[in-house]
Amino acid sequence: MPSPFDAVGDASTLGGVALGALVATLGSFAASLYEHRHFRREREADAALVFGELLHALSLHIQVLRDAHSRGDPFGPITIRMARAVRREIEIYDRNRERLFGVRDATLRLHTHALMARLTFALERVLDTTETLAASPPPAERSELAMGREQAFEFLVECADELPKLASRFAALAKAKLADLDPSAAGLTPPASLREPRGRGEA
Repeated sequence: MPSPFDAVGDASTLGGVALGALVATLGSFAASLYEHRHFRREREADAALVFGELLHALSLHIQVLRDAHSRGDPFGPITIRMARAVRREIEIYDRNRERLFGVRDATLRLHTHALMARLTFALERVLDTTETLAASPPPAERSELAMGREQAFEFLVECADELPKLASRFAALAKAKLADLDPSAAGLTPPASLREPRGRGEA
């Protein structure tokens, strides 16, 4: 005849197995949750570092563009080459834009996207207008186009003033420090021999 103690022992064993299974399940869930959060933080830090460096580089390129605009012909060949270099930097941002969704700060994402859209609009206006002016339009149209190009350039520079602060926000999110580079030391400025005196270059 089975002893009551046997029933108690079986129940105790069954309870131990159930408790062990519960602990294992909870441990597995906690490990998965930790891994997911760790991966999400790593992905956010990686994306923040990429965009921090992209915006920092873009800011440096626009500094060079501003310097080229202030020397020689404001929209001569050197200035336009620098403007195209800025466009290439923006294209790098466009190719990586999906990674921006790895950053959880929706306000930061929106601010970045809106700023890049404004910069793109202003830069394309400068380049498109320069091409139109190169086709020798009538004097009245030429004057209007030249004024519009100058306004677009001023808007570009005004928008670019927001880049350093935005780049710093991304760097802080990535817990990284952006290099404080002088454009000339980084080799971003054109050689002095290529800088034009005022009054020469393209219209």
